[in-house]
Amino acid sequence: MRLLGYCLLLGTLAGCSTLYDKQVEWEYVEPQSYPLLKAVGYAPVAAQQGSSDTVKMLQAIKASKLDAYRELAEQVYGQRLSGQQELSNLVLDNATLRSSVDGVIRGAKVIKSYAVDEDTYATELELDMRKVHDIYLSVAKPKRIKDVKYY
Repeated sequence: MRLLGYCLLLGTLAGCSTLYDKQVEWEYVEPQSYPLLKAVGYAPVAAQQGSSDTVKMLQAIKASKLDAYRELAEQVYGQRLSGQQELSNLVLDNATLRSSVDGVIRGAKVIKSYAVDEDTYATELELDMRKVHDIYLSVAKPKRIKDVKYY
């Protein structure tokens, strides 16, 4: 009886195993089109901290470049919004809305940096998604199944 139980258990376990093996062939995926994203960042010169007008201008150039990168990150990753409202005696007492952007931008290039007027500086950036895709391929190697062969 015990021998019959072991045989049934062994038969059940053997039935659950795969009787064949498989080989999966992968191929790389390339998008059909690549957009060209553009962003412009602005910064006021007078509001910058610095001991001279030249230092303030250099700070405004950096700030406008960072603002342009923020705009590119919004286009690529989107913007996170969170809001809160408070009521007091069924009257809106306080309403807040916060936004944030988080992401990594690689491959963007500065097209132009220029003074809009005597108090505002602007920087134009461009992000070619083909270049971003090439950078991504060098790091991640995305794949999809090309063929599966069962033996």
